[in-house]
Amino acid sequence: MAKQVIAVFFGGQSSEHEISCLSAVNVIDHIDRDKYDVVLVGITEEGEWLLTDGVDAVRSGEWRNGSVRAVLSPDAKQHGLLILEGDRVSLRRIDAAFPVLHGLFGEDGTIQGLFEMAQIPYVGCNVLASAVSMDKYYTKLIVERLGIRQAAYVAVRKEELFDMEAVLRRVEESLSYPVFIKPCNAGSSKGVSKAEDRSMLESGLLAAAEHDRKILVEETISGREIECAVLGDAGARASGVGEILAAADFYDYEAKYHNAESKTVLDPNLPEETVEELRRNALRIFRAVDGFGLARVDFFVTREENQVVFNEINTLPGFTAISMYPMLWEHRGISKPELIETLIRMAFSRKE
Repeated sequence: MAKQVIAVFFGGQSSEHEISCLSAVNVIDHIDRDKYDVVLVGITEEGEWLLTDGVDAVRSGEWRNGSVRAVLSPDAKQHGLLILEGDRVSLRRIDAAFPVLHGLFGEDGTIQGLFEMAQIPYVGCNVLASAVSMDKYYTKLIVERLGIRQAAYVAVRKEELFDMEAVLRRVEESLSYPVFIKPCNAGSSKGVSKAEDRSMLESGLLAAAEHDRKILVEETISGREIECAVLGDAGARASGVGEILAAADFYDYEAKYHNAESKTVLDPNLPEETVEELRRNALRIFRAVDGFGLARVDFFVTREENQVVFNEINTLPGFTAISMYPMLWEHRGISKPELIETLIRMAFSRKE
């Protein structure tokens, strides 16, 4: 029986390009090669799609020097990749796609739309769930309807910053310092900053505007950072919860990936009813955005009252060696190969 062909897409045109490559290595290493042939397609930060020869090239970064293009055809009859090598064009049919792309053009519904046009099964959330979950503002609108507590916020558009004084005044009328400033559509805490005063707020808004035209300014929630993994579709299940112990003032990009003092704790010391509320809310939010396959839902738990406060949802969470999503499921007895096999099976079952 012929093996099914899985195309893994990684890299991408986002601020999370490097993290995507690290995640991809972890995914590729744990795909069952007895069942699947794996085709690797790396997308450079400039947007070139390159056929990649083996996981070692991904691990070293050598894949970026490739010269053979591999672009996904939107033609549903072709059902695969167009391989462009010099003047030669050939077709490589694929059975399913596994996007390991964090952030813009990978987690926001854009490549999911391309998979839908090509009628190729793919791992993870659909176009709608990906788009609304990537955009922190629209996620907040959905979570408000659920009645789940979240940080108070002010939404700002980049073009409004031409009248910076009016924006600063509007934020200060609604929120007290310190506040957090976040681009609506960036991941891995890129462009996120904390402002203690007006000057820091202004510089934080300008920094966030480099990543997105929509910005959120949020109240500061003093609490523990707790994450919960979700796996499945209509019968989705939630993992246990994990706690982030950030080495920095908050869990920014540097603290996540470059500071060895940052730690993750599985089964943190929390009241049982708080853990169940976290798991229940993670599932409610996953279903409300029409989630499918996988997501990681992030919360705060206040230190005094153990109140649960929603932070954000990630529909293509990190899969690196230090990422919470696979660690939470391993803690529940689901190994990385089992987890990846489950996600691939779900991709094939989506249309059914």
